[in-house]
Amino acid sequence: MAGQEHRCRRIVLFPLPFQGHISPMLQLAELLHARGLAVTVLHTGFNAPDATRHPELTFVPIHESSFPDEVTSLGTDIVTQLLALNAACEAPFREALASLLRGGQDVACAVVDGQCYSALRAAHRLGVPALVLRTDSAATFSSMLAYPRLRDAGFVPVKEERLDEPVPDLERLRARDLIRVDGSDTDALCGFIARVADAVRASASGVVINTFERMEASELAKIQRELSRPAFAVGPLHLLSQAPAEQSLHAPDRGCLAWLDDHPPRSVLYVSLGSVACVDRGAFVEMAWGLARSGVSFLWVVRPGLVGGVPEVPPLPDGFSEEVRNRGKIVSWAPQREVLAHAATAAFWTHCGWNSTLESVCEGVPMLVQPCFADQMVNARYVTHEWGVGLEVGEEIERGRVAMAVTKLMTGEDAAQMRGRAYHLKILASAATSLPIDSLIHYISSL
Repeated sequence: MAGQEHRCRRIVLFPLPFQGHISPMLQLAELLHARGLAVTVLHTGFNAPDATRHPELTFVPIHESSFPDEVTSLGTDIVTQLLALNAACEAPFREALASLLRGGQDVACAVVDGQCYSALRAAHRLGVPALVLRTDSAATFSSMLAYPRLRDAGFVPVKEERLDEPVPDLERLRARDLIRVDGSDTDALCGFIARVADAVRASASGVVINTFERMEASELAKIQRELSRPAFAVGPLHLLSQAPAEQSLHAPDRGCLAWLDDHPPRSVLYVSLGSVACVDRGAFVEMAWGLARSGVSFLWVVRPGLVGGVPEVPPLPDGFSEEVRNRGKIVSWAPQREVLAHAATAAFWTHCGWNSTLESVCEGVPMLVQPCFADQMVNARYVTHEWGVGLEVGEEIERGRVAMAVTKLMTGEDAAQMRGRAYHLKILASAATSLPIDSLIHYISSL
């Protein structure tokens, strides 16, 4: 096996305990293990990964004390949640890593989630070389590195009159495309991003990003110039890794695949805003009636918590089910990769989380973008204006605009060109190789 000489060396991984972060971290773990490295996954008890699905990896809980409500409560502000999680994990992560070192483990390096600045700092203080895994795009991470500089220059917080101005040094983005979390304290958001950026500069030996060179070459080059250390584009991880799909927080309704089987090629719009994003009741109702008015067939994931403040599956508007009975399928969760790969799927209405965006790119599926918070703003801008494989729903979710956007994406005069560009990106993604992983392992061996 390639890399057999590394078998005695161990990599310690630490994912952020949320599904969209656990999955790419374990995909990376499988790739490292397949090349001869032993892998230990340190993890929280909260949202712990399923160790039985990865018997070749070693899983060790960090034994954190009970997390505060700011971490575990549904609907907690995401910035507050991340700050509280970092504070709660630093000491138990440091002790778990120190315990491995005391036990004589030959730890080559740690790879920690890019949002876990406290774990990165702790590894560095223990003398363990540390890399960060960015589970977002290179474009997003580049914007995070620029954030402290933009704040010092007075560009952020962004003023209303500057929303459409290009961002200095990030010309592909407008001010409105920068990371934001509506309802969060602006100073807290700026402070969190600054902590992430500062920790990488002070404590990281390199950056690992779930993207591929031919899609984000200029952004990757900018990161390396900014940090003066390597950035490894190791994605798309879900294509390169043989890791089983992680157990979802919701059980997928696999019956939707048989429903798709009954539809012609490129005839169905898949609608999902992911596992965390939510909308208010008014926007949910407008989404529903916009789909009804569009006249297209659709598969819509209406999961628990999709409407803010409603932990259960939200009720559909009165009369909606009858209106769309012959062309709409509603499920509480779907096997997304299989749906996107299905011949009947024509387009994807998405919140533009990076995992969803990358999965859509890899299947050549154009997107209708409805970013809700954080990195989704950056991703949406790249989907629509840099790569040209999507359209915006619009900041105001109104049924007439929704119907118009859906129709334009599915059957409009630009739809064929958009599908062509999406197919081209699919080919580029399919051509991505494991060479960056091999380069990463060589770099780890040199640390």
